[in-house]
Amino acid sequence: MSAEGMRYDATHIEVLEGVEAVRKRPGMYVGSTGQRGLYHLVLDVVYRAVSEVLAGRAGSVDVTLTADGGVRVADDGAGGDEPYGPGLEAQLTSFRVGPGPVGRRTAVIAFLNLGLFVANALSSRLTAEVRGEGTRWVKEYARGVEVEQPDTEGPLIGGVGSASGTGTTISFWPDTEIFETTWCSFPVLAERFRQLAFLNRGLAISLTDERPADGVRAVLYRFPDGVRDFVAALDAETEKGAALQSDVFGFEREDEAMAGTMEVALLWGCSRRPQIRGFANSLATHEGGTHVDGFRDGVVAAVTAFARERELAAASDLDACADRIVEGLTAVVSVKLDQPEYLGATRTLLGNPTVRVRVAEAVREHLGTWFEERPQRAADIVAGIVRDISQD
Repeated sequence: MSAEGMRYDATHIEVLEGVEAVRKRPGMYVGSTGQRGLYHLVLDVVYRAVSEVLAGRAGSVDVTLTADGGVRVADDGAGGDEPYGPGLEAQLTSFRVGPGPVGRRTAVIAFLNLGLFVANALSSRLTAEVRGEGTRWVKEYARGVEVEQPDTEGPLIGGVGSASGTGTTISFWPDTEIFETTWCSFPVLAERFRQLAFLNRGLAISLTDERPADGVRAVLYRFPDGVRDFVAALDAETEKGAALQSDVFGFEREDEAMAGTMEVALLWGCSRRPQIRGFANSLATHEGGTHVDGFRDGVVAAVTAFARERELAAASDLDACADRIVEGLTAVVSVKLDQPEYLGATRTLLGNPTVRVRVAEAVREHLGTWFEERPQRAADIVAGIVRDISQD
């Protein structure tokens, strides 16, 4: 090929903006055009509704997989910060670059969280309905472009697709021209919503599936004891799980030094394989991080202190057996930070250094108090740990 044929200059640059940019390169915005990208799209819309609940502007979120392949996400909030929802209209029509706001009152649900604009652009059809005090505002879009329709602002009315009371409903149909599949798995979404409800005790979230030929199926998740309920549920899923709620140790604490809150729960079970799950702002940190490290440090410190106080045999060996001390633990460590620092692009490893120190101190203190209040239970736990170490 000649040098002339290989020349590249500004005339070869194609500039794409707005809806066109999203539809041309969908993988840049939702990760893929396969099922993973489809779930990302759904979770981006759910994120807006969940944020309303966590901000105290709503109490519940209802997600419905409709019979015609659509997804409906509704909340019972006040209907937006501005009359008739122009704030929502801006979210649907304005592109936001980078992740959305992150803070202790924000749940990270989707990886990038680019907002409603991407969902609008990648849906063959999307309708938004905002219900205020006696008023109703509706907009409809086709592949991100507003559809001309009669003025729908005005008194609240009933009818198909409309709900009573205040709130916001987003209904959308993922575009078959974009996605390889538009079929959402009920169990996959149900498990994610269940996890969100465990980690955010004020959240009530339901999932309804209208697609099955043999009838509608639905689940509703709300857990008043938060991560304590989470640990009890994880234990129940094990082969020998039969723990009582009273066996689960847990606490919640706000800590100014780490600019956030921590919620911790644990249970010593029969298995020698620990099951410790970490979360940062409701996002699973599969690789762990400083919050999980701090949890381990705190457990080891509390167990070691109790063993020495009771002058148990082999107590002096515990410092060198940290991994053995957490054997058999089922635990959830959830932190919500104003400024979480994730290591790596996947955000599955938390790196805030202060978090390790603060979580360790809180776990040592609260678990130590729990041991003092239940001396026989604590003695059985620590004696069992010491016995296992001594037998090796």
